[in-house]
Amino acid sequence: MATIKLAKTAGFCYGVNRAVDMIYGLLDEKKKAVTLGPIIHNMEMVRELKEKGIRPLDSIEEADLSEIIVIRSHGVPKQVIDDINQKGNPLLDATCPFVAKIHRIVRKAGLENKFVLIAGDSGHPEVQGIMGHCTGECMTFKNREELSEIMGKIPQEKQNSLILVAQTTFDTQEWKKCLKILKKVYTNAEIFDTICNATSERQKEADELSSKSDYMVVIGDRHSSNTKKLFDICLRNCEKTVLIETAAELNRDMFSKAEHIGVTAGASTPDRIIKEVLDIMSDIINKSGETMETEENFEAMLEESLKNLNTNERVMGTVIRITPSEVYVDVGRKQAGYIPVDELSNDPTKKPEDVVKVGDEVELLIMKTNDQEGTIMLSKRRVDAQKGWEELEGLVESKEVLKGVVSEVVNGGVIVVYNGVRIFIPASQATASRDESLDDLLKKEVEFRLIEVSQKGRRRRAVGSIRSVLRDKRAEQKEAFWKEAEVGKTYTGVVKSLTNYGAFVDLGGVFGMIHISELSWNRIKHPSEVVNVGDTVEVYIKDINTETNKISLGFKKAEDNPWEILKNNYPVGTVVDAKIVGMTSFGAFANIIDGIDGLIHISQIANKRIEKPQDELKIGEVVKAKITAIDFDKKRVSLSIKELLPDAPVISEEEAPADAE
Repeated sequence: MATIKLAKTAGFCYGVNRAVDMIYGLLDEKKKAVTLGPIIHNMEMVRELKEKGIRPLDSIEEADLSEIIVIRSHGVPKQVIDDINQKGNPLLDATCPFVAKIHRIVRKAGLENKFVLIAGDSGHPEVQGIMGHCTGECMTFKNREELSEIMGKIPQEKQNSLILVAQTTFDTQEWKKCLKILKKVYTNAEIFDTICNATSERQKEADELSSKSDYMVVIGDRHSSNTKKLFDICLRNCEKTVLIETAAELNRDMFSKAEHIGVTAGASTPDRIIKEVLDIMSDIINKSGETMETEENFEAMLEESLKNLNTNERVMGTVIRITPSEVYVDVGRKQAGYIPVDELSNDPTKKPEDVVKVGDEVELLIMKTNDQEGTIMLSKRRVDAQKGWEELEGLVESKEVLKGVVSEVVNGGVIVVYNGVRIFIPASQATASRDESLDDLLKKEVEFRLIEVSQKGRRRRAVGSIRSVLRDKRAEQKEAFWKEAEVGKTYTGVVKSLTNYGAFVDLGGVFGMIHISELSWNRIKHPSEVVNVGDTVEVYIKDINTETNKISLGFKKAEDNPWEILKNNYPVGTVVDAKIVGMTSFGAFANIIDGIDGLIHISQIANKRIEKPQDELKIGEVVKAKITAIDFDKKRVSLSIKELLPDAPVISEEEAPADAE
């Protein structure tokens, strides 16, 4: 008696199911759409969608401007998204949320100047998409051998700042072996286990099922990475393992003498194809005179996955397990409840363990049930959002100042999460001035006011303003400043802009200017030689014009005055190393310290008569010289080389040369 057992995890994964649902949603709305490449790695599904009017494209240039371009579940490089936006087509991004998470990880790593290692097939669309979101250096490897090879190519300066991610369908066994190799060499490597939890479960079940079967059938497209990995896993345990795409590839000889037949399917395999395969297998075995026993009811198992039963019903659940991609909860039913990480919180920067803890009781919204797999997909963020909307409506007119964290920078502004609700802050309302970067706000807590909240059917919109809060604070600071401002008072400010004649400093509510002459005791050509925009500086008020509210600031300190340094450290008689910086007919000028040059009169250059300074000295030459006189009122210093030479006569004060500038 032959038995057939179907893996519980066979068929569409969450990401694939989501992408297909999005396509059928467009069809239901009768919208014209195309997919950039196959929407999933299953040609049967692609052909079916093509018959319904959704054709795959090789490039965005093939799309008409009226057609929606759908990004497939594997994702694409960022440049492709930019090209579509520039072309002007409507865009629907069906990238698997788990893949999109990897995009965020590698993009952040590049901004932090880290080196990215990607475990995966560099020719696979998912990996190519990940590489296209890397803003810094990256390398890929398919297995332990390739990892060992590329480890020697990682630049020395990057070896302490490595980031490791994996293709969502990477072989979990191979991943563990690669980690052992990597951790031995790079102990500081930051590792992100981005293999999809569904992939891990599917591979684990395939491994267990194939080890108990004497014949194994893997259903899926031969171009599908996860299907090929399932085939390799099953083949390790069961020599009689076949990979088929449709039931048409089955034949009567396959199952002869097989007693335990296992069946699994890749994440891109539609349920109808799995059902057709099982039906044909049943017919083949029955016609061969064998008795067949199935461990599951095929009809029950292969109903349309993720039915919309109990959608929008709220339930209470207890957190029982937390993984990087999902949170598992007990909702008091026979089905296993899980919350995808994207449905846990509106703040994508938070890790699951930052939102919930094992044992927490949370209110959840049922999104979809899957009787085939015995699971319920739930959402916490949608419940939080529903509660948040009820509160928001009363906050618009009150103009209350709220606090929230900037979770995303999007086209035209930023998203702030407040009580589970995503608030859009337009760029014009996000910063105090238009020239400030929105990226500087990411992950920071900000204060804002609501300026619009609307709920029209399913369309909800909340708009806020950070600038209005900043403007009020600035007005308060300005008022407080003028009450206390006085000449001589010291302030800490931030340099906001530079001109040819000075630097403008934000003192907190008001601006003051440091004239170029006040920036340094030395002559400078531009303020940027001393300060830059963004610098924090200590200044003091030199002058206030109360009629125009203009403030003149002082920056250079008295103790840095070179003449004070000369007075304290270089009295008359001091021998210095002076650098020749200029020549005249009556002598040479030499630099003593920054900002002060002294004159070596022609009579003090040598202990013999010379016609001109150039006979003994060169520009740039450093010479030993003695300070013979200092006139602090006229800012003049006299130097002598001659007094340090052998047999130099002593010069009386009457014979000393006159000071010169």
